[in-house]
Formats: sequence, C-alpha cells, structure tokens
Amino acid sequence: MTVQQLTVQEDSFLTLHYRISLLNASEPVMSTFGDRPATIQMGSGQFAHALERCLIGLKEGERRIFHLADGEAFGPRNAQLLQRLKRSLVDEHSDRSDPVQPGDLLDFPRPDGGRYAGVVKEMNHEFALIDFNHPLAGQAIDFEVELISVL
Repeated sequence: MTVQQLTVQEDSFLTLHYRISLLNASEPVMSTFGDRPATIQMGSGQFAHALERCLIGLKEGERRIFHLADGEAFGPRNAQLLQRLKRSLVDEHSDRSDPVQPGDLLDFPRPDGGRYAGVVKEMNHEFALIDFNHPLAGQAIDFEVELISVL
C-alpha cells in the first residue's frame, strides 16, 4: 500500500511553518519556525493572494523558498494611501495615556464597521501624516514554507 501525498488546492486547509523576510535582512518580519505552526484555509484571506499562489501544488512535507519581487507579495506602494488627518481625529482614536509618536500603528473605523490600520509618519499639533499602505507594500520578500499537512 502506498501513501498518497496530498497537494495544496485553492480551497485546502493547511498546517505549515512559514517565514517572511525582506531581502538581505538579518531578522525575519514574521516566522512560525521554532514555534507552533500556522493552520490556514486557502482563499479565506488569511494570506495575501500572491503568497497563496506560491502554495498551490505543494506536497505535504515539502519545504521551499519563494523570492517575490518588489510589490509582488503585498502590492505596490500607493501614494494616495498616505493621508494627512486632523490631529483631533488621531487623538480620538488613540490611547490618551500613551502619546502617539511616529512609527505607531493606529486603527480607524471604516463606514462598513471594519477597521483601517495606518502607521504614523509625521505629527504636529494640527495634523498627522498616516500611511495606510501595508507595511511590506512595495518590498521584495523571501517567503519560506514547510508544508506539514494538507487537509
């Protein structure tokens, strides 16, 4: 009796280890290696579409590194997603006991009940410059995967 290796399909449930690193960076941006593996459902939005495309066709037990070019994984940087907001709006959506500073990540409500996340780039007493691009937008990355199981 032979054991059939399952391959990743567009609607598969997966258990895997993964690491996302910027090219030539000494530390990964995200890694599950050395910790618990992740379990995801393909097509559910848990991973960026470009990362899911890398997984299609992989077999259980396979380990690969994918090199994704600038903007391929999380899209290009969009200058329109850099927004100048009134300081009063920023203060309304932040913890007053911890002053907002450049580099902080803030959440803002969307009209549909969801949330927008943005990184504070600059601030003064009247305005804050908020970047709503994905933090890895426009970046080239390495995406390393060890596929543990396909369900």
